[in-house]
Amino acid sequence: MTLLPIRLLPGTDLRRALEALPLSHGTDSAFVVAGIGSLVQVSLRYADATETTLLAGPLEMLSLSGSLSTAGAHLHASVSDAAGRVSGGHLGQGSTVRTTAEVLLALLPKGTLTREHDAATGFGELVVRSAP
Repeated sequence: MTLLPIRLLPGTDLRRALEALPLSHGTDSAFVVAGIGSLVQVSLRYADATETTLLAGPLEMLSLSGSLSTAGAHLHASVSDAAGRVSGGHLGQGSTVRTTAEVLLALLPKGTLTREHDAATGFGELVVRSAP
């Protein structure tokens, strides 16, 4: 495992950038260990919802974590607005960096993470494979 601290610049789509990062560093699997920063807006899918909700900012990103693989990303974020109200859920595309996003990735060996249908949940769930 290799730790990779990154900073994403203003105007960057947070989710799209995170999905592209592992491949640009020679792997297809990573965990997002932590993330903080500020957002212009955030796209969140709340628990058991089918659609995302777009929240306008400015917003502080309080936390970000999840897993990344070529089979899909599973990212959770919490944000606060200017009044300190906190919202959180699954991070969607269209979440735009305002001034900075500081993220720590744990890059894993190729082929370590994938997603496969789980009959018990009905969703594509994380499958962890031994490193080659």
